[in-house]
Amino acid sequence: MTVLDPVSTNSDYTDNVYSGKQDHRAQVCAILEQEGSIPQHLIDTEVDWFYNVLGLDDMYFMLEAPTAVARHLTSLYGSQLSSAGQDNLISVTFQTRHESGAVFIHNSVPGVSKTEGPHFEQMIDAEYLDISVPQKAYRVESYRSRGKVSKSLDASLRTYFVNACDFVNPTPEGDAVNDIAQVSDRTFLAKATPHVLDLYGGVIAKVLCRSGPVIVSGELPNGGYRLVIGYRQRSTQGFYSAMSDLYHYYSMYSSRKYVEQFSNGVTIISLYLDLAKHAKKLTHSGAGSSTTSSNASPVLSAAIPHASIDECVAQIKKEASLLFCIPNTPFQTLFKTGELSVQEAVYANVGWIFAQHFLNRLGSEYATLAEILDPNDATDVEVLAKLKKRLRQETFTRELVLDILLRHRELIKDLYAHFAHVHYVSADSGSAVSKVADRLKADLHVSLSMTRLQDQEPLSSDELRLKITRVTTNDHDAMVMRALLDFNEHVLKTNFYQPTKVALSFRMDPGFLPAIEYPTKPYGLFLIIGNEFRGFHVRFQDVARGGIRIVRSRNAEAFSINQRTLFDENYSLASTQHRKNKDIPEGGSKGTILLNPDAQDKPFVAFEKYVDAMLDLLLTGETPGIKNRLVDRLGHNEILFFGPDEGTAGYMDWASQHARKRGAP
Repeated sequence: MTVLDPVSTNSDYTDNVYSGKQDHRAQVCAILEQEGSIPQHLIDTEVDWFYNVLGLDDMYFMLEAPTAVARHLTSLYGSQLSSAGQDNLISVTFQTRHESGAVFIHNSVPGVSKTEGPHFEQMIDAEYLDISVPQKAYRVESYRSRGKVSKSLDASLRTYFVNACDFVNPTPEGDAVNDIAQVSDRTFLAKATPHVLDLYGGVIAKVLCRSGPVIVSGELPNGGYRLVIGYRQRSTQGFYSAMSDLYHYYSMYSSRKYVEQFSNGVTIISLYLDLAKHAKKLTHSGAGSSTTSSNASPVLSAAIPHASIDECVAQIKKEASLLFCIPNTPFQTLFKTGELSVQEAVYANVGWIFAQHFLNRLGSEYATLAEILDPNDATDVEVLAKLKKRLRQETFTRELVLDILLRHRELIKDLYAHFAHVHYVSADSGSAVSKVADRLKADLHVSLSMTRLQDQEPLSSDELRLKITRVTTNDHDAMVMRALLDFNEHVLKTNFYQPTKVALSFRMDPGFLPAIEYPTKPYGLFLIIGNEFRGFHVRFQDVARGGIRIVRSRNAEAFSINQRTLFDENYSLASTQHRKNKDIPEGGSKGTILLNPDAQDKPFVAFEKYVDAMLDLLLTGETPGIKNRLVDRLGHNEILFFGPDEGTAGYMDWASQHARKRGAP
């Protein structure tokens, strides 16, 4: 994430002005009179309200035919009638798809994420933005109506206009790649002011020369903020809708937002943000006030009841990079409703993946049986192998682990606090509370998740073990929650709090691996988690060589098998390579990258993120705000040697060049 100098926002996009709006209105009135769905004496009043009071952007009337507008107006009128006296039940959802795009409309409460009904932003992500490439890309304009859908309901209409791009130069080369006049969509060029062209041109230049998102923010004349986020096409998924959940979490809303595509492979999202009314009430009430609102985010009001818009925007900028890495998780609903913060939800997702791979599922009984049976007897060995496979497959499924985590949200918060106090706050003198307080004073950009931690000392490992035993109701639940504590205790270094990143990486102490399953303890273990993949790197000596392998899955069943066996395969391959290297100074290592089911066509994207996230842990950050120094419990530098393997033979030149670009020795 890059934050540029504050930008002037006196001029940006030109307003949409529809010269034929009155004729359009007259046609709608004629259609309604003919249909008779609305009483004739109310037609003029309802149409005038829809065209002039509701405050829809003129683009809606430009794109929607009078017949469509008449249908929308009739549906809205019927919804208001059927929910008379129950305004909270008003639901408006319209969608129209055409060959080159779509129009979506729904009622929306400012600063609140939708948890029910059609999720249009997720549809836009999946069907248009996530698949956009220079050959076929889609731009989005979205507007919130200035008026409300009813007098007593604080909800407006949110419109989305999705259209295929028509680039000036679809295949730019040489200097044209950095020329915004060449790589832009023609509609964007017609609407953008010179200021916006200059701003976006600067963002594009930075996106093309570094990894991860680039963020520019600036204050608007009306007191709101504009947030501009640039990134490479197809480098993340579901990011547009995830960003909405993020600013809603901080009780902010967008009056309008744009997604622009460029033929050089860059996407730019522009958000126009302000505090929702309930958040403004909290802000104006002061630090010591107990004023609350039924619509307020429970986390925001509990953490910083007087948070200013500057503080909220700072939080969003800080956490956008984390969402860019993993925009959506199975814990997304808990994030939308404010039960978990962004960091807590992502941490829970990491813990879920860790537990899938490293829960000690064999138990002491298996160890006893292994001691009794003869390791030199083929029949005994086969029995043990089959038993081991069955225990791993049937004891803790992915679904069971997830269900357990979702039922223990308070423990997730405690475990996250335990993790954060080690890796977010540097280990120096003073109590944990004082360290957090000092950090808060020095850095207003600290997340609200971290702000919570100043309320009380985090629980120690022993206290957490006792609480897990007390809170959980059976051994399975306790084992899963203890797995997250094992994770916390064995993370030596992580980029979780690095301001810019493309995937999450963790340097682990391999001491948590049970000896009965992994008799030879590795020297080093890395866990890497990205939006498209999960991966490991294992080595059995400080200086070790080995390849990086891409693991693909033909179908969901194959992925399930691959994810269950991923680490075991990685461990075995590294161990085999180590034995092969017994006569040379270098030991053996191996890396694996398991592509997610929906990312089978993105092996290079996953490889890029895997390498860059590993470099975050190998190199010392020297640029505050971009690459900071990390909390280092390992205590010494490491150098890894990557080689080609299945699926990565053509990627190694890029890896070496990228490492050199980032300053690797």
